[in-house]
Amino acid sequence: MKQYKQGQTLKVSGLGLLLLALIIGLFVSSCGGEETETYRVGILVGLPFLADAESSFREGMTELGYVEGENITYDVQIVDFDIPTYQNILQQFVEDEVDLILVTPTEVSLEAKAISEGTDVPVLFTFALIEGMGIVDSVQEPGGNVTGVRYPGPDIAVLRYEILRDIVPDLERILIPYQAGYPIVQPQLDALYPVAEADGVTIVEVPANNAEELDALFQEMAASGDPDIDAIMFVAEPLAVDPGAVAVMVAFGDEYQIPIGGVAFPGVEGYTSMFGVNVNTADAGRLAAPLADKILQGFEPATMPVVSSDPYIEIEYNMIQQLGFEAPDTLLAIADQVYR
Repeated sequence: MKQYKQGQTLKVSGLGLLLLALIIGLFVSSCGGEETETYRVGILVGLPFLADAESSFREGMTELGYVEGENITYDVQIVDFDIPTYQNILQQFVEDEVDLILVTPTEVSLEAKAISEGTDVPVLFTFALIEGMGIVDSVQEPGGNVTGVRYPGPDIAVLRYEILRDIVPDLERILIPYQAGYPIVQPQLDALYPVAEADGVTIVEVPANNAEELDALFQEMAASGDPDIDAIMFVAEPLAVDPGAVAVMVAFGDEYQIPIGGVAFPGVEGYTSMFGVNVNTADAGRLAAPLADKILQGFEPATMPVVSSDPYIEIEYNMIQQLGFEAPDTLLAIADQVYR
């Protein structure tokens, strides 16, 4: 029978123990690895027509590697302009200590800033007008726990005016209807007045609380038979997207053959806006995704510059011609969409 030396036996046993320890170590390491962190995002859309911003935001997040149900969850709330409901939803997001709140538009952003102030919950806005609203300290240094994607309301208001002026060269009096007391209107008017005054154009403001009140004001203006208005121009505010209010404006424009411009919308009995200038809501939502990614990775919103959406121009060529005007070639060249 072969005899083994004691040293050989110990050497073999030591090798086996080493292999066993290595296997156990690998097993423990694989079992004890950190689990993938799941981020929770609360989303509040304050006007249903902005729902595209929310869906495109989530698409953008998916492209950045955030997979819903795996490493991120969304609590999406869509409300039709109801401040108390905004406040209740945002308060719940804060109490739930979500990792991020995404909000749109301006009014929701204001409420989110107020309710989240003093907490560790960051707020990301999109499609929000920031001029004169107190949402951020500045574009480059937003401050607090807020940053986002700016809606360039004053810039768009001036661009709408300039396009209207190009189409209606003899413009003297512009009627601007809007929701009475709506906070984002004044910064747009502040930008418009100096430009209009320099051209010798008079702005006629018509604030109203709803479609019925707007209709009554229009009838009062037309009581003498001639409202003495050369064009109707929309600014960014709720009546411009309210079907009842739009129908009133279109009926008034159609009856007196007053051209309408500023916001593109489906025609009402063959009469519609000559052009629209706005921000593509889906693009605004998608622009928010990289900002959200940075915030979730630990960057401070206070030092993340606000980004701005680009304007999107639509031209209703046939409507312009129907009213006896012409769309300059320079306008057609910069338009994103021309409907013929």
